[in-house]
Amino acid sequence: MIRSELIQKLAEENPGLNLQEVEKIVDLFFKEIVDRLSSGGRVELRGFGAFTTRARDARTGRNPRTGEQVPVDAKRVPYFKPGKEMRERLNMKGGA
Repeated sequence: MIRSELIQKLAEENPGLNLQEVEKIVDLFFKEIVDRLSSGGRVELRGFGAFTTRARDARTGRNPRTGEQVPVDAKRVPYFKPGKEMRERLNMKGGA
């Protein structure tokens, strides 16, 4: 599912909201997740999972075209840990 499909599905299930209102809600939802992660926080959605960040150390990488070694700076990367309910549904025998 892509962002536009999510917006369309939410608009269909909430006829009291127009497409622009649903789009604002989705934008705000994703913005808040990114803002919290960028400030070093954690976002937990019960039954779904938790978003956090992890530190990656600086290292020496390799340019795949030339094979030349290039420095790669240390950085923080997003990490998602699925919740128990999601893991159970994904691993049900016979599908969900």
